[in-house]
Amino acid sequence: MPKVKVYVKLKDTVLDPEGQTVLNSLNKLGYSFVKDVRVGKVIELAIEEMDLLDDKIKEICEKLLVNPIIEEYEYEIVEDK
Repeated sequence: MPKVKVYVKLKDTVLDPEGQTVLNSLNKLGYSFVKDVRVGKVIELAIEEMDLLDDKIKEICEKLLVNPIIEEYEYEIVEDK
């Protein structure tokens, strides 16, 4: 059964307070070479093969998984091994 991995992240123009918190913590721990952190999420969907899969995945993302005002996404279809 194939899977779809949807990668969601804040748009570059949107502040990422979680990313800034991680960055500050990394710097305090001595990892000063890390200059920026953006936190996102990965959503995995187990799917049945079907016609118009790309259209359906885009529809799911835009209706439910992503807030298009502040987030952007990309996805990949991967074969289950």
